[in-house]
Amino acid sequence: MRNALAAAAAICTAAVISAAGSPALFDPAAAAAAPEAAAPEAAAPGAPQAARIEARSADLMAVGTVRGDRMTIHVSRIIDNAPVRDAVVTVLLRGTMHPTTAETDGSYSLQAPDLNLPGAASMEFQVAEAGASEALKGTLRIADAAAKPEDKNNARQLGWWVLNFAVCIGILMLWSRRKAARADAD
Repeated sequence: MRNALAAAAAICTAAVISAAGSPALFDPAAAAAAPEAAAPEAAAPGAPQAARIEARSADLMAVGTVRGDRMTIHVSRIIDNAPVRDAVVTVLLRGTMHPTTAETDGSYSLQAPDLNLPGAASMEFQVAEAGASEALKGTLRIADAAAKPEDKNNARQLGWWVLNFAVCIGILMLWSRRKAARADAD
């Protein structure tokens, strides 16, 4: 009987330890995202996330990601998601027009010190291709590097810890009652 009680305690301990390290129990969306399988360029936990902007027009969509003072821009057609290559892309950021550089992978890059400034900034991507020009507008939100990132899982995590301990204590209590009932019956 003592071995059975030790086995139950070991199972409860393993359940608590696995719950403590498993984001799937705290947030099913985090499990679906599978950050462990993310691209190598993904930021490490605790590192600042890349700011992202999406801007659309009737025909085009621009997606920009900011890391430091550098923005990488991907421009594609909405109808078929085909990348727009060989276009002239300029970016209006905080009242200043910035030219972009075409990269070999079909993206465009921009380097500007204004990209390091925290807060929201209205942006306009101007795409000129084959005599046609379109303006795509969006808002870039750059988080303050000194600000502490929000951790929305603290209360949920505490709840799971309490639940796991309650289940373990309940199992141990039922096991001890069963043991006492058998001892009384003998």
